Amino acid sequence: MKKHWMLPLLAICLLLSCKDKEEKLISGLEKEKFVSEAGGKQTALYVLENDNGMEVCITNYGGRIVSVMVPDRNGKMTDVVLGYDNIAAYTASNGNFGALIGRYGNRIANGLFTLHGVEYQLPRNNNGNCLHGGPEGYHVQVWDAVQPDKKTLELTRLSKDGEAGFPGNLYVKVTYSVTDDNALDIRYDASSDKPTVVNLTNHSYFNLSGITGSQILDHQIMINADRFTPVNELLIPTSELAPVEGTPMDLRRLTVIGAKIDDPFEQLVIGRGFDHNWVLNSGGDITQLACKAISTVSGIGLEVYTNEPGIQFYCGNFMSNEKGKFDAIYPHRGAFCLETQHYPDSPNQPDFPTTELHPGEKYMSRCIYKFTVEK
Repeated sequence: MKKHWMLPLLAICLLLSCKDKEEKLISGLEKEKFVSEAGGKQTALYVLENDNGMEVCITNYGGRIVSVMVPDRNGKMTDVVLGYDNIAAYTASNGNFGALIGRYGNRIANGLFTLHGVEYQLPRNNNGNCLHGGPEGYHVQVWDAVQPDKKTLELTRLSKDGEAGFPGNLYVKVTYSVTDDNALDIRYDASSDKPTVVNLTNHSYFNLSGITGSQILDHQIMINADRFTPVNELLIPTSELAPVEGTPMDLRRLTVIGAKIDDPFEQLVIGRGFDHNWVLNSGGDITQLACKAISTVSGIGLEVYTNEPGIQFYCGNFMSNEKGKFDAIYPHRGAFCLETQHYPDSPNQPDFPTTELHPGEKYMSRCIYKFTVEK
């Protein structure tokens, strides 16, 4: 008799053991901690894997990249992005860790722009300006998610006419995919039924060192740009495209971030460090290297490729000892962001590349974050 009841019990234990093994992630994240509801929609954690062991975890809450596991020079799998280990922390935070940003990434002066003679007022959530689409931007929306295979995640949503003050029903599709050369390829596609403005990006915070709670001042950075867009005291572009030559903004060769970030240069004083848009020399050619960062501690490198004309380099100047994944404390300048984009405030800057999107046109933006090992 004992054998009859023990066999089903053993089978159940085996199934539970297999399930636990299947759900165990390299990052240590637990999927069940991301299962919740926000805005009447279900949230979840999705896992992408390439054939070489790279693992990327993304939640459909705000399209946020939660973790990116890549090897260091010794082959140790290392998480190179900041974030949280549960959905409750994301919904409670005002930050943008790993977030999908829209409808307009970066700032629009006074939260105001005019398009075809019609004035549009947006939320003013940053010193009287509209930042990253306002407080109810894409970073806090729950996206519809489909995962067609282990390397790909597709997020979609309809951003309705008038949402956050922006005109037009904008249908947005964002595709995350990992490649076998350890790259995360992000593609943004959008179309609108009315003239509107669009500038989509990702706001991942990177620290390549593998040292929890460390600063990024010892990282090296290279940005392939001869010019940048200076800003005023409210971080709105002055409309000038200024040369980097002879200034601390010249990052055309690998430069230690901490060597220049506190120089008494007016633009660095205004931004409390690097927090500016660089005008890329790549001219929209995604095959050209736009930017590269390296941690000499771990040997992990990050290359950025994009079809966008600009990139925002931000060094966590406003970070301040925030509790993150697995009780990590993220310090001031504990990460950097590389946000591929059109220039800030372009709807109010006629000499900047346009961010207008009209019915019948297709918006397409790509950003490739490729991770390397530097010997």
